[in-house]
Amino acid sequence: MSGTETVFLVQALTCTALAVAGYLLSIFAKRVLVAKISTWILTAAFGFLTVNLVVAAVNWAGWDQFGSRHFLAFYAWATAGIYLGFQLKTKTRVLGVFVAPLILLLLIAAAGLAPNRSLVPPEWKGGLTTLHLVLSIAGEALFVLASAAGAMFLMQNRLIKSKKRAKMSKLLPSLGDLDKINFIGLMWGFVLLTAGVVTGTVYAVFVWEGAWLSDPRVVWSFAVWVAYGFLLHQRLAIGWGGVRMAALSVLIFMLFAVSAVAVRFCLPSMHSFI
Repeated sequence: MSGTETVFLVQALTCTALAVAGYLLSIFAKRVLVAKISTWILTAAFGFLTVNLVVAAVNWAGWDQFGSRHFLAFYAWATAGIYLGFQLKTKTRVLGVFVAPLILLLLIAAAGLAPNRSLVPPEWKGGLTTLHLVLSIAGEALFVLASAAGAMFLMQNRLIKSKKRAKMSKLLPSLGDLDKINFIGLMWGFVLLTAGVVTGTVYAVFVWEGAWLSDPRVVWSFAVWVAYGFLLHQRLAIGWGGVRMAALSVLIFMLFAVSAVAVRFCLPSMHSFI
């Protein structure tokens, strides 16, 4: 990693840490202005991450040469960018209290990795592999946002029932906006993850032969795809929404987050480079 890359990664990490502190302070102080300032700080972090990834692409002669540190940085960048994009329409500033800490954890993990550790084995590098990773990361980032919106929905719904919402009425987003984010996150997350699964499958058929079918990471990814596909079907075909969809989004995300860690560190996988 070049010195320029390091500078921009550190700047992004610092801004994200400040944004996390600001979002938490906005909750305790019940001040929407603090949440707005935190969103602008997170926007700065997104800008620094953008420059970091561009510089990395130049230094490493293309996206398919990225290392594991860049993979996590891109994951953080995608999550931040999608969240900030929603702010243009919904103004759900305080949702950052759930999203920003995850971005911070990703950046801390990225900073802790060896700079020259390769992400993808040399024999597997190529445009299709890069496309598979980018689509899958974007889909998962949308699922993260859908789950965060679900968690905020449940918290606010509880405040309404306990008649405590009046104290934070200017700070908290509407239930309608949160439900909308949950739906959009599920829908587009499923679309992008499906595209990622398809590109990965096409590549695996020609390169990995039949060994990839029983790979733990592949089985996990298929389970994620089925679970979120079920949620999207229930939402579109049956009309599930509100508390039920919010609770299921949070539950499924937590289950798959825990299982992803277990698969990564406890089971041998052809995807152990991720």
